[in-house]
Amino acid sequence: MEVIKHEGFEEQTSIKALELLLIDRKNEFRELATIIGIPINEKCWEKIILKFCLDFNACFKDWANETVDLDHNTVHKSMTLIRQLAKGTTTMNELAHLENIAYTLAEEFKAVYKRLK
Repeated sequence: MEVIKHEGFEEQTSIKALELLLIDRKNEFRELATIIGIPINEKCWEKIILKFCLDFNACFKDWANETVDLDHNTVHKSMTLIRQLAKGTTTMNELAHLENIAYTLAEEFKAVYKRLK
């Protein structure tokens, strides 16, 4: 499995955490990959989905923080991530479901990573 490079995560621990997360959450990874348009037969597609989830999680935390002034790049990145999830959905419930999956996968990855550290 290829290196997972994201803020504050060590390579080997990240790889192990992703492998453990995939044991229980592979279906959620596949659902997001299908919506975003990442072929699941591509090498390291799970890593791409994890990075998406971590980015989505960070954007959500920025938006939820009242004390942070959002710059144009943060707003643009957030809207781009939501747009990727919203393609093909027909209701806000579907979009909220996908957002919850992305957020939860990121939080679970961080929890597994923290336990491995």
